[in-house]
Amino acid sequence: MSNNNLIKGSLQTIILKLLEENERMYGYEITQRVKELTAGEIKITEGALYPALHKLEAEGLLSTEIQQVDNRVRKYYSLTKDGQKEVTSKMSELQGFVENLQRILTPDLKPGFNI
Repeated sequence: MSNNNLIKGSLQTIILKLLEENERMYGYEITQRVKELTAGEIKITEGALYPALHKLEAEGLLSTEIQQVDNRVRKYYSLTKDGQKEVTSKMSELQGFVENLQRILTPDLKPGFNI
């Protein structure tokens, strides 16, 4: 996907949703999971991912745990209780946006159409 601005606006939601589904993940694992789920269509760069992770952590939505894995230090991210609540809020917000965008792009669709 060539438009990184579309991804940028959804990155926090993507991160929160993946952590909800996987309990804990490290940064590279997040980028690879997104790539896998989208058949390579969406690629999240480290330059976009880590500032988003740090922001979510600073907001109290993520906790971290550092572990030594194969002589490397790996930082795992997990949702806090506030982060778990935020997933629901962000998913609802994004779903509403996608539905409204769909109405704009395809005005002939009937209200209540779920994509």
